[in-house]
Amino acid sequence: MGNQHHEEKPWFKFWPPGVPKTIDVKPVPLDTVLRDAAKAFPDAIATTYYDTQLTYAKLDEIADRVATALVKLGLKKGDAVALHFTNVPPCIASYFGVIRAGGVATLISPLFKSLEIKYQLKDSEAKFLVVWEGFDGLYDYDNLPKDTGVKTIIHSSLGNWFMSDPVAADPVSADGQTLYLEDLIRITPPEPPKVAIDPENDLAVLQYTGGTTGMPKGGMLTHYNIVANLHQIVAIFPECEPGKEVMMTALPLYHIYAQSACMNFAILIGANSVLVANPREASELLEAIEKHKITIFPGVAAMFNLLNNHEGIEHADMKSIKYCTSGAGPLPKEVQDKFEKLTGAKLREGYGLTEASPFVSVNPLKGRFKNGTVGLPLPNTDLKIVDMETGTKVLGINEVGELCVKGPQVFQGYYKKPEETRKAIRDGWLFTGDAAIIDDEGYTVIKERLKNMLKYKGHSVYPTEVEALLYEHPAVLECAVIGVPDVDVGENIKAYIVLKPEYLGKVKETEITDWAKKNMAQYKAPRIIEFIEEIPKSRIGKVLHRILRDGKTEMD
Repeated sequence: MGNQHHEEKPWFKFWPPGVPKTIDVKPVPLDTVLRDAAKAFPDAIATTYYDTQLTYAKLDEIADRVATALVKLGLKKGDAVALHFTNVPPCIASYFGVIRAGGVATLISPLFKSLEIKYQLKDSEAKFLVVWEGFDGLYDYDNLPKDTGVKTIIHSSLGNWFMSDPVAADPVSADGQTLYLEDLIRITPPEPPKVAIDPENDLAVLQYTGGTTGMPKGGMLTHYNIVANLHQIVAIFPECEPGKEVMMTALPLYHIYAQSACMNFAILIGANSVLVANPREASELLEAIEKHKITIFPGVAAMFNLLNNHEGIEHADMKSIKYCTSGAGPLPKEVQDKFEKLTGAKLREGYGLTEASPFVSVNPLKGRFKNGTVGLPLPNTDLKIVDMETGTKVLGINEVGELCVKGPQVFQGYYKKPEETRKAIRDGWLFTGDAAIIDDEGYTVIKERLKNMLKYKGHSVYPTEVEALLYEHPAVLECAVIGVPDVDVGENIKAYIVLKPEYLGKVKETEITDWAKKNMAQYKAPRIIEFIEEIPKSRIGKVLHRILRDGKTEMD
């Protein structure tokens, strides 16, 4: 599935050296990624959790045991299995065990409350729920089967995973009544039945979108969608050394960015995934970098900015890092430049979405990169910009419209939502809902989520663009821009700003508005400034503009 007419695509003018324009990806089940890594690097470290490590051979064996146990408990091909974990080894083992058994993995956010969990369990029609016991006090799991289709709940205790061989651990359940993942692993032989998988049509993951409008929707990702996207990622990392890289796995694994960029990518290249529980703690990130010599760091701008501003960071040893990708929102130039100076690493912004498994484009590691853009499309990926009114007219260079994507990574649609699926996929093209341009050199610039775009006196204003400009002010640590309804101008522009510590109490709101009027077009300049202590963000670090639009300035 490659692009045709290479000479017609503007992005091929600056195509990075060493990266093929098209690749041939064999349709295989997703679990073969782990199986192949275990064969190629059996003694290499697959996961590091605090001081405990699992080899690829052991992780593969445990996935076999999980798959065998699930089938014995009644799992049928195509059954959804919900996984509710933080970034811990049993999450990865369960994920591959589910897929190996022919099931469909659907991961639940650790931040979800009871109603949100029940919604995802009901909507996905999950038959099994595998859950970390640390959540037991927060949710009423015993009553879930009455409200959902869940037939079997399997708990997981982390105690056994602090051993090099969880299979040899002692029993977990004292009364023998509660079903524990670790007990199943211990007593079940690694003999999963062979399940016939059609990689191009069978689902591997039911990935729920963020639900910024309405309730979350389950994105249907096939084995081939995910495997193809992984090989597209590998193609743009030609300098990776299989079996030798160390992956920062701090992004939350329930999110598709972390599943692909951290977990699955690491396994495909035989890297060591260093699992970090809290990506919002600079000290935890820094400890992982220094102790384990991280070489690849997928993250978001907020994480890199957090490290940039960590006390004493200039004395830290982060020189082991070679490559970083930033997604889920814009990467301010100031953040990129400072992090690259601190580490010597290459930090590149990319773009993706759940519906594309998720990667669509990235700035090249080798060759030309352009800050403020999301780079060039991955191999086998085609892009176009269409008008936002009808979606039928293809626009030209530097014209703003809706970004559309075509490629093997594009999902199959939303689970049980045919109307939403028809809107999202038209004639094989994924309509992303993002306003963008393709510039004269073939680089894509994301202007805004269409639902975030605001109108000031008839002008289209893109909050992310205003935010990027505000980051140039020396006092601004973080910021977020929204539109406030105004009868005279349509929507007034309001900026929420977190000041750098050294500027607290020393900068007034009028100083920011005056600076903005001098440094950006009048129709873009914020008229209203509010200083707050923290910008509300999702667990992955994406700014939650909807929270601010609702008048809230605290985290959910």
